[in-house]
Amino acid sequence: MTGETRPRKRDATATRAAILASAREVFARSGYDGAGLREIAAGAGVTAMLVRRYFGDKERLFAEAIAAANSAPIIATQSVLKGEHPGAAIAEALVQLTAPGAKPLDGFLILLNSASSVRAAQIGRKVIESAPQKTVAALLEGENVEQRAALILSLVAGFQMMRQAIGLGALADSDPRVLEDLLTPLFERLVKES
Repeated sequence: MTGETRPRKRDATATRAAILASAREVFARSGYDGAGLREIAAGAGVTAMLVRRYFGDKERLFAEAIAAANSAPIIATQSVLKGEHPGAAIAEALVQLTAPGAKPLDGFLILLNSASSVRAAQIGRKVIESAPQKTVAALLEGENVEQRAALILSLVAGFQMMRQAIGLGALADSDPRVLEDLLTPLFERLVKES
């Protein structure tokens, strides 16, 4: 050996994952308009040029960050929606996720902090319609499954915003059991279409 150092082997999967993790963090904190590719690159320990190589542009990276943040649903899962009491399961999970002091989910923060951007709303709508909404609709039976799925997602997001982001006293300071009892029939009706 002559003392030469070999270039570090690139791990494309790890690099892509690091960029996506940084993007989720930056978009969640700064929203679409406030996030820059250089900041995302720095968080991943790469250059902005490498971010572009892996994701193309900010729009594609934003879409993938939203999709990644919503790829492992917590509330709208098959076991919840096909369970014996889906309304109660959704209500309980939602109230727990939004408990005082709980960290808001990345997907929620990304959309919330990007809401003022027309382009971010277009991208977010496309991602939500093609993944979470489509997944929930596929698990529902009966009529109007797309509308019911959209309403379930809207109730979840609206409750998150009012209880966790805004801190509306009637929700943030309420007994969790009261909230669950009030939410359960709403979700139950949307899931089971009684």
